[in-house]
Amino acid sequence: MGKVVSDSSRGLTINMAASIVRQSFTIILNVVVPILIVAVIIAILGNALQQRWMVTAKPLAPKASKINPLNGFKRIFSVRQLFELLKAIAMMSIIIVMVYNCVKKNMNILLTFYDVTLYTALSTVGNIIINLGIQISAVFLVVGFVDLLYQRHKFKNDNMMTKQEVKDEFKNAEGDPQVKGQIRRKMQEISRRRMMQQLPEADVVITNPTHFAVALKYEPDEGRAPVVIAKGADYLAFQIKDKAKEYNIAIVENKPLARILYHNVDIGTEIPPELYYAVAEILASVLRANNR
Repeated sequence: MGKVVSDSSRGLTINMAASIVRQSFTIILNVVVPILIVAVIIAILGNALQQRWMVTAKPLAPKASKINPLNGFKRIFSVRQLFELLKAIAMMSIIIVMVYNCVKKNMNILLTFYDVTLYTALSTVGNIIINLGIQISAVFLVVGFVDLLYQRHKFKNDNMMTKQEVKDEFKNAEGDPQVKGQIRRKMQEISRRRMMQQLPEADVVITNPTHFAVALKYEPDEGRAPVVIAKGADYLAFQIKDKAKEYNIAIVENKPLARILYHNVDIGTEIPPELYYAVAEILASVLRANNR
């Protein structure tokens, strides 16, 4: 009887079992909690790098579209959700393969646990779990970095405007080119009409003779140089010459002078000093012919 009691006293008691379980949970928590914390930090940093951190209550606002079953089915079966599902399946598959390889690699060590102390076994399991956690974290880090590059590329492509959108934006910002063209043509027409109305005041029209026509007005009493009051090329030059004949305005052919005046002097502007002599000769002959 005494021997039995002695053997039982050396056996595994309830208190010893409870103590071993508590120690086991403590060791497991010490190993698993840091890994979970690192995983949470990596997840938060991944989201923060992909998009700016922003606190808002807008998602909490009630929307009818959120309770619409049709919209819910569209979100569930969308291409994006399918991609996320495939990505999650791929990640789980990678983790399962890594765990299987780790267990297979350490199977010989695990089979010797019956012959070692409890603390040695727990220490060995802890090292295996830590190494496995580091490997899984490294894989998650690489996959997260690749996903970050993909999400940024996708975001850039999604926000890139098409050619039609660029045209529409330019049209809204700068105005419709067709409307602007019509306005420009209307203004040119008004300017030509005003120019032709002032043409009877000209003293002489200098021509090229077919390509250019420039009408000059000279008022010596005002002390100003001759002023260009009308000019035109091709068809408009023909109209100016035709109008000059109608009002008996002198038409003088001088190709170099007509070209210089057309290209360098604006309507309503005095001629430059370097052209005084050439224009003065023409005006002198015209004024003498008109007894002025």
